[in-house]
This record gives sequence, C-alpha cells and structure tokens, in this order.
Amino acid sequence: MQNITSSLVALAAGLVFGLGLILSGMGNPAKVQNFLDFFGTWDPSLALVMGGAIAVGLVAFTWAKHRKTSLLGEPMQLPTASAVDRRLLTGAALFGTGWGLAGFCPGPAVMNLATLQSEVWLFVAAMLAGMLLQHWWATRR
Repeated sequence: MQNITSSLVALAAGLVFGLGLILSGMGNPAKVQNFLDFFGTWDPSLALVMGGAIAVGLVAFTWAKHRKTSLLGEPMQLPTASAVDRRLLTGAALFGTGWGLAGFCPGPAVMNLATLQSEVWLFVAAMLAGMLLQHWWATRR
C-alpha cells in the first residue's frame, strides 16, 4: 500500500509541476530564449516564475531540514554537498548553455514530448545521452 501511495503522490506532484509549467508558459522554449535576449525581445516573466519557485523551495527545504522522515514516512534524503567546485561549475555551464540554445530544461522538455515535435524528442534523446555519458565518466574513476 505504501508503494501505491508514494506513486500516487509522485504522480500528483508531477501533474502539479506540469500544470505550473503550462500556466506560466515555461514549456514554450521561445519564452525562455526571450528571457535571455536582453537587447531584443526581453521577457522578464521567467524571473518572476523563478523567484516564486525559489520562495516555495526555501520554505520547503527549511521545513525538511528539521525532519527525519517525509510525510509518507520515507527517510528524508537531502543533498549534503556544499562545495562549489570545478564539477559543479562545469555542469552548470553545460546546463545553462543547453538551456539557452534549446530553450528547454529537463522538466519542460519531458512535458513537451507530448507535442510530438521532433526537436523536443531530439533534445530529450541528447539529454539522456549526456546523462549516461556523465554516469559512465563518473563510474570509470
């Protein structure tokens, strides 16, 4: 029963996230690219969406730090790394470059698979290939 409950909660969270992306327009890659176009068709709405997400996340993570288990009774698994190192900066640079060029980050890309556009499927395939390559690279050490 616990597995079914966890799966249903995960599904509901994913649906709420997807709905938020749709309502905010963040599933549209042009909106993301316009946010990055300071000297052209700049659209600051992404900054407002990010600010709202950061505020919600700050409250949630602050609350989660004081708990040993989640609301469903699972052990709390929060990140412990705090170093800003070359790996983090390289990953952030690669993520930002891909995000700026394609207009997608992982959540909106997966959501946009339903559009059946070949560009989206190509982006998700490249994203998965990059994840597998990174995993292979990290485990070969």
